[in-house]
Order: sequence, then C-alpha cells, then structure tokens
Amino acid sequence: MPQASSPHAARQHNGLGIALRVAAMALFAIMAAMVKWCGGHGVPVFQMIFFRNAFAFVPLGIYIWRTTGARVLITRRPLGHLARAGIGLLGMTGGFSALQYLPLTAATAFSFASPLFMTALSAPILKENVGRHRWAAVLVGFVGVLIMIRPDPHGMNLLGTGFALGGALAAAGAGVTIREIGKTEPGPTIVFYFTLAGMLAGLASLPFGWVMPAPKVLGLLVLMGLIGGVGQLLMTEALRVAPVGVVAPFDYIQLIWASLIGFAVWGEIPQSMTIAGAVVVAASGGYILYREIRHLRTGRAAG
Repeated sequence: MPQASSPHAARQHNGLGIALRVAAMALFAIMAAMVKWCGGHGVPVFQMIFFRNAFAFVPLGIYIWRTTGARVLITRRPLGHLARAGIGLLGMTGGFSALQYLPLTAATAFSFASPLFMTALSAPILKENVGRHRWAAVLVGFVGVLIMIRPDPHGMNLLGTGFALGGALAAAGAGVTIREIGKTEPGPTIVFYFTLAGMLAGLASLPFGWVMPAPKVLGLLVLMGLIGGVGQLLMTEALRVAPVGVVAPFDYIQLIWASLIGFAVWGEIPQSMTIAGAVVVAASGGYILYREIRHLRTGRAAG
C-alpha cells in the first residue's frame, strides 16, 4: 500500500498543511506591521506596494524555477489577469491605507469581512447558487462587522474604516476573478501576473511623491517584500498538501499574531468590541466554508 494512502500519512499531510498556513498567517501579520511602521515613517502607500511586489519576485522566481518552470507564464487569459490585478491592487491599496489609520488588530479584523463579501458577490457575478444558510451566515457576519465598526461617528475612525472595508470588498472581488480565471490558469501564473502588475503600478507612482527612506526603513521595505512573497507561497503550498477545509479555518489565527505584534510594538490593547465582532465574523466565515466543503463533497446545491 502506498504511504500516502495510510491514515498516518494522511494525518501528516494535513498537519503539514496546517503548519504552513499558520506560518503564512504569521508572516502576513509581520508584513502588515511593517507596512504600518514604514507608513508611519513617511513612506507613501504606492511606494510600499512597489517594494511589496518587486521583492516578492525573489521567492516567487525561485518557486517557479524549482517547480513549474517558465512555461507556467504562458497565458491565454491576459484580460482576466488584468482585471484580477486591477481589483486586487485596489484591495492592497485599501488594506495598506487602513493600516495607517487603524490599530493593527482592528485593520486585521476588518479584513475578515472579505470572505463574506466574496460569497455575496459570487451569486450575481459567477451565478453561483448561494442558499439560505450561506446568506444567513453572510448577514450574521455583517452584524459582526457592525459590532467592530460601532456605528458612532464620534467613536470610530471613518477614514480608516472606509479604507479597511473598501479593501476587503476589493479583495473579495479579486477572489471572484481568481475563481473564474483559475478554471484555466494555474496558481503560480495568477500570482506572477498580479505581482508584476503591483510592481509596475507602484513604480508608476514614482513621479508623484516617493521619498528616500532611511537605511533602516529601506531594509524593512525590502524585507516586507520578501516576507510577503514567502507568505504567499506558503499559502499556496498549504493548499497543495492539504484540503482547503482543513487549512482555511487557520486564517483567523492572523488576528492573534496581529494582536501580539500590535501590543509588543505599539502597546495596542484590542478593544473588546473589536474582538467580539471579529469572533462573529470568523464564525460566519467558518460556517460558509463548512457549507462550501459540504457542497463539494455531496455534489448538492449549496444551501
């Protein structure tokens, strides 16, 4: 009997996927902290987007060279990649901007709304059947978002909240486009062209206010790109070695990493309403994932 078919091997398989996903979430939390720190030292958002994508090519190029080879860069969907890149860059811009106005934990918590938006968008755009159970989960998730927002103009950062929710919505739109072009395009192809577009978009902002960072800040910008690229690859590998239903719930552990980093670096103490809302949103996203996996296993219409 092949080793992969044994129960013990399956547990090792899933355990590796979980470990890779947890590590990816830690790296993304570190990257977000670097974005917040560099932005606080005067680096414009689009300059950070350039570094995030330009230096992500280092681990991405090594990964492509060692696995698929350059043939994976051949694409039949250039317009699809262009749409994915444009929407994805809106999401990255919103997320990076939100980090300049909100505590690290709060900005991370708001990003959890993205799977809810994606579920809502998949019905009108992809014509997917979103049944009453998943619609209910979306509505409950948005209640969690309202708990985090605390809709009181005197008790919330309107600009930061707007950037965070706009970024989550755009990230959801990017997810919808990935689901569509992913029917014919491999994952490394999608990641490569998005990274290329992000680098070029960031570089195009050069005449509009780049700064010469101090050596320490410059080092963090380079490291931010490398960490972001490695984190993306770890997410890809996690999905390669374990089912999405096993590893995806561990995305929410990013909030724990963000809370620890936020407290260590900025002395941030997460507000109780932020944590409560994040728990509601995470539970809703987890239930949507459960319904999706159940749908895939049974072949029935998702409810």
